[in-house]
Amino acid sequence: MKQLTKAEEQIMQALWQTGPAFVKDIIEALPEPKPHYNTVSTLVKILIEKGFIDFKAYGKSHQYYYLVSKEAYSHKTLNNLAKSYFGGSFSNMVSFFVKEKDLSLTDLEQLVQKIKDTQKK
Repeated sequence: MKQLTKAEEQIMQALWQTGPAFVKDIIEALPEPKPHYNTVSTLVKILIEKGFIDFKAYGKSHQYYYLVSKEAYSHKTLNNLAKSYFGGSFSNMVSFFVKEKDLSLTDLEQLVQKIKDTQKK
């Protein structure tokens, strides 16, 4: 799976939020300032080439839908982050966030509980 640019990721976030959508719907789901229609169209074409989205044609209009789920992309991105910056260790990554005070004790307790729940399944 290829890495997305920030602009491509914004388009994907909009599609993950809205589900199948036309370019105008994608633009509506994007934050201000809204990009130009042609800019979004170009990004959509790039995402098709990268294999992230596809479309259904309705005459001259195209409705776009994602092929890569948010969960799959998040998983791949976090794995790459752990590999690139933390020697592949999620433990080191969590330790980093604890040291930076981005993760509270409550957050850690919830994380431990989720791990326990996952292991029970």
